Amino acid sequence: MLSLVPAAVGVATTFVLTAGAVRAQALTPSAGAVAAAFGSVIVVVAGFPFLALLILFVVGSVLATRYRMDEKRRRNVQEGNHGERGVSNVVAHIVIPTALAVTALGSPPLLPLSTLALLYASALAFGASDTFASEFGVLAGRARSILSYRPVEPGTNGGISGMGEVFALVGSATTALAAFGLFLLFGPGLPGTALFLLTATGAGFVGCQIDSVLGATLENSGHLTKHSTNFLGMLASVAIAAAVLVAAGGSI
Repeated sequence: MLSLVPAAVGVATTFVLTAGAVRAQALTPSAGAVAAAFGSVIVVVAGFPFLALLILFVVGSVLATRYRMDEKRRRNVQEGNHGERGVSNVVAHIVIPTALAVTALGSPPLLPLSTLALLYASALAFGASDTFASEFGVLAGRARSILSYRPVEPGTNGGISGMGEVFALVGSATTALAAFGLFLLFGPGLPGTALFLLTATGAGFVGCQIDSVLGATLENSGHLTKHSTNFLGMLASVAIAAAVLVAAGGSI
C-alpha cells in the first residue's frame, strides 16, 4: 500500500485522467466518477504499475472504439452516441481488477504479488480481447455464430469473424506484453516469463470466447445482460489463469 504522499499523487492522477476521458467523451460523467473511485483504490492499495496497466487498457479501448466511428454509426453498431462508455460497462470491467488489487492489502498480502500480477493482467487481457473483438469485428463483412457456425450479422451476440478473432488475440497479447513490461520494471516479481505471457494471453483470449458463448446462449435468451456477460467472461479468464498457475506448480 502506498504511503500518504504517493497515494495522494496517485489519486490526483486518477481523477485528472478520468476527467480527461469524460471531456474527450470516452466516458460519461457518471462512468468517469465510478472509474476515478475504483482507479483510486487500485493505485493506493496495489501501486502505480497496476494503475498504468488499467490506463493503457482504457486508452486502447478508446482507440478501438473510435476506429471508423462514422461507419459504425451508419450501421448502428457503435458504443453510445460518440463511443462513450457508461457506468454499467465500466463496472463490468473494473470490479474484478479492483477486487484483485485489494488482495495486496495486509502483511502478508492475501495473494502473493506475483500471482496478483498474473491474475490482474489476465483480467485486463480479457477486457482488451473482448473490446478489440467487438470493435474491429463489427466491421467485418460477415460473421458466424460461435455455436452453430451459421452466418449472422456482424455485431450479433455470439457472432465471431476472422477479423474479430485476430484482433481478440492481438488485444490479449498486447495487454500481456504491456503488463509484463510494467511489472518487470516497476512491480512485483513475476512467475516466469513464458508462464506469465502465455497464461495472460491465453486466459484473456479464451475468456473472450466464453463471453461469446454466453452471449449466444444466456444473453440472447434474456437471462444475462451484455455487461453481466462481460463480467462473467472476465471472471472466467481469471479462473483460467489461476488454474494454469496451480497446474504449473505455483500458488494462489
